[in-house]
Amino acid sequence: MGEVRAGKSLRATTIGAITDFHRGRRVVARRLWGMLRLFDTATREVRELAMREPGTVSIYLCGPTVYGPPHLGHGRATLVYDVLRRYLEFSGITVRLASNITDIDDKIIDRANREGRPWQEITHKCESVWFDAMGKLGVARPTDVPHATEYVDQMVAMIGELVAADRAYTTSDGVYLSVESVPDYGLLANQHLSDLLEGGGEREVFGADQKRHPADFALWKLSKPGEPSWPSPWGDGRPGWHSECVVMSLDLLGEGFDLHCGGMDLKFPHHENERAQAVALGKRFANHWMHNGFVVDAEGEKMSKSLGNVANLLDLMEHYDARAYRMLLLQSHYRGPVTIGQDNIDASVKSLQGLDAFAARTSELAGATPDADVLARFCDRMDDDLDTPAATAMLFDTVRRANAALDAGDPSAAALVAAVSEMCRAMGLVLKAGGEVPAEAAAKAAALDAARAAKDFATADTLRAELQADGWTVETTKAGTKLRR
Repeated sequence: MGEVRAGKSLRATTIGAITDFHRGRRVVARRLWGMLRLFDTATREVRELAMREPGTVSIYLCGPTVYGPPHLGHGRATLVYDVLRRYLEFSGITVRLASNITDIDDKIIDRANREGRPWQEITHKCESVWFDAMGKLGVARPTDVPHATEYVDQMVAMIGELVAADRAYTTSDGVYLSVESVPDYGLLANQHLSDLLEGGGEREVFGADQKRHPADFALWKLSKPGEPSWPSPWGDGRPGWHSECVVMSLDLLGEGFDLHCGGMDLKFPHHENERAQAVALGKRFANHWMHNGFVVDAEGEKMSKSLGNVANLLDLMEHYDARAYRMLLLQSHYRGPVTIGQDNIDASVKSLQGLDAFAARTSELAGATPDADVLARFCDRMDDDLDTPAATAMLFDTVRRANAALDAGDPSAAALVAAVSEMCRAMGLVLKAGGEVPAEAAAKAAALDAARAAKDFATADTLRAELQADGWTVETTKAGTKLRR
């Protein structure tokens, strides 16, 4: 705890105009100890994200169950925490992000049986599709990608400890955790155990008539004939869904890791049941819990496969610029619900086009020192519970100011342009400045400049119209005509 307190003593340090060179590129050197404050589901307050190890944040993000294509809810969760990760790294913090792959589960088995295919074939294919989609979204690959099937032996060992400690019990079809042995069970749901009639969720299909308490959940499920199985002291079977993440997170990140993340739908029962196992073992689990809101339909109802109204993330990226989803989510606070529709996707595409045009216009100003005041205010907004809507509004305001400064020939434009670049980097927004202008279009632009210089405005107007008809944006500057797509 002494190291954490030492870090907090530097909270008042500001960015300043200090710059550094790291791995061959210019970056802004922020304070090592920031003031990032996030809503903690466990304490139900916005509080500072403390670091167990100074300068390093350890994060566990619940990953996908690989039995089908990713949907918009998956995309939102991964993008939210990708933005968080990139902002932390932008701030000078080292991030270790572990995100699992659930590659054994009832839903995987059901699909394999339904299609008459090996379950491994389904998981391998769906995992490949998952990471391809995440790559198109610009989501950085996690530091660690543990698979449930790689941790079965450790899960068996953990379950054995819980049974030996009389925290878990066996039935005719598996092993269950006794939630009554966990004093604060229901913490994340903000409910008392007496109010929780059924804690297992839709995945708990075994042993309901043998449970000691309705909220008890399966740690080990005995396999039916033909199902995949692993040996255990209680019989061949497979782990329950809630056991894999507690084992993986503690193995990779250690006790008292900094942050556990996921969608709001995982808060209960999944995350509560992870936490319950760690508590029952006397382990220090996550220090901070973060959950993003739902993707909802036009009527405000959560999108999920069970409702039959899930939009496929792959379809979205096939028809739109994949960056548009990040832009849309940046303009929505991570804790609130977000509706995905034609109007706001189109608006996000248009916003990106404006930013790309700005990047094309200012490509020659790369390398300037960013405006420190702009970045300080940007960080203040991001530090306030990852307020990306306010931070994104500031980004667009800075673009407006930079364009005005460029039009006026104001030398402050370069610092504003550099600040825009840094803000985009901090949020994972990649701008496209466009490629080289073909020789024919460049020749027309030069002829347009010559016509204007000769005050032959009719010819200049004709050339401008031809360039615009070919898909070019024609900009008149003091340095001459500039073209961009």
